[in-house]
Amino acid sequence: MQISVGTDIVNIHRFTTIVKNEEYSFLQKNYSGDELDYCFSKEDASSHLAGRFAGKEAVMKALYAYGLKPVPYKKIEILNDRNGVPHIWIKVKGYEKLKTEISLSHCEDKAIAFAIMYGDYENDE
Repeated sequence: MQISVGTDIVNIHRFTTIVKNEEYSFLQKNYSGDELDYCFSKEDASSHLAGRFAGKEAVMKALYAYGLKPVPYKKIEILNDRNGVPHIWIKVKGYEKLKTEISLSHCEDKAIAFAIMYGDYENDE
């Protein structure tokens, strides 16, 4: 079984600006409706958007390390379970059996994510 990792850190201010300027095309291109609903249900949507974006970047880096092609960010969905634990769904054919564990965190000005990917990749080509 192959294992790969990815990590990313982003500046929350970037996402504060996106929210303030109502850059909906960026948000709709990179986040699912459920992700946006979750982030905007929080007092500070920017930190949650930043955390999820860092998570998508971390997953993308883990995909590269696994030797797989990148996927659109919107196809990488990060949602929390009822206990607040974030989980990843990569909504691309063939990637269903890949397992990805994710950890997200943020402070006043930065958001960080760490992803571990393992499992089997099904290539139908």
